[in-house]
Amino acid sequence: MKKLYGSYLCPDCPPVIEFLQNNNIDFEFVNITDSISNLKEFLYLRDTEDAFDDIKKENFVGIPCLVDNGKIYFQDEILNGKL
Repeated sequence: MKKLYGSYLCPDCPPVIEFLQNNNIDFEFVNITDSISNLKEFLYLRDTEDAFDDIKKENFVGIPCLVDNGKIYFQDEILNGKL
């Protein structure tokens, strides 16, 4: 199943959640500000995947991001239907 990492505190996340729901795309939402466990899960992903290199260089957090079968998609890719 697809996993969407994000936070309801991030203004970029609700439009992505809405897009996925409106397009009947099943996903599990991992709210990284809900628990330390969720935050650690996301930070491990962010710190070990090359896809986040440019995001970290620009001092962004990297959410929302969707993980599907090992491929990582970010907001623009999701909203532009590049899943």
